[in-house]
Amino acid sequence: MRGAMMKHLVLAGLLAALSLTSPAGAQPLAKELFGAKRTGSTETPAPIGSYSKGCLAGGVELAENGPTWQAMRLSRNRNWGHPELIDFIEKLSRVAAKQKGWAGLYVGDMAQPRGGPMLTGHRSHQSGLDVDIWMRPPKRLNLTRAERENLSSISTRRARGAFVNDNWSRAHHNILKAAAKDRRVARIFVFPGAKVQMCRDEKGNRAWLRKIRPWWGHHYHFHVRLKCPRGARSCENQDPPPRGDGCADAEAWVRDILDPPPPDPNAPKPAKRREYVLNDLPVQCARTLSH
Repeated sequence: MRGAMMKHLVLAGLLAALSLTSPAGAQPLAKELFGAKRTGSTETPAPIGSYSKGCLAGGVELAENGPTWQAMRLSRNRNWGHPELIDFIEKLSRVAAKQKGWAGLYVGDMAQPRGGPMLTGHRSHQSGLDVDIWMRPPKRLNLTRAERENLSSISTRRARGAFVNDNWSRAHHNILKAAAKDRRVARIFVFPGAKVQMCRDEKGNRAWLRKIRPWWGHHYHFHVRLKCPRGARSCENQDPPPRGDGCADAEAWVRDILDPPPPDPNAPKPAKRREYVLNDLPVQCARTLSH
């Protein structure tokens, strides 16, 4: 009861400070509250809740420019994460810089300064443990802010995602492999054709392929998700991937793309997802907004 009362008081003060208005009796959407924050909270860094229903305490900003990376789309202010994510990106970028034709990495969306639901785009990326890495090989790492707003990544898929196209390279394979072999990584999302190609090309130990998960889209970038760091008691891990290398599952995705099954007229329509308000998120997120 005391915790609920404290959350109510913090929320009330926060709304007054932000001068947000809503219809009578309605709470502002969580994405509006978190999207309004331009800096991280003053708390000790901690991922809170789940990847798609949480927030980020003590968020750390990835430097806009590094020796082997550049953060893209700076106007979004989504280059924030838990310190483990910052360290992961910096290390992976050094691996990428050793690949032929790659100066490092172009880093896409991470999280907002305090995580939480975003005004546009992702349903995940809320707890500071997700990052999108562009498929485009960086030729130079001195892009201006304007160039980073206008430059686009490249697609690496063809046939609606069943196969890779000529933009796909062994360097992509090597970078994804290095990411998957990092013990902190929970899973990596990439389009089905890329997973199938990687399964066909890998001749060594295939255990790391388990973390490469086929998913719709993800051909302009791949999405890395870290596990909850040790000691992060308020963080919720996703269930681990199924056993095995997952190659048969990826082949099944490709078969369904090339020869889709007939629609099931009795299949229920997916329910429209309700937008979260602050009370839907873990109780600690109200504190993160106010600090």
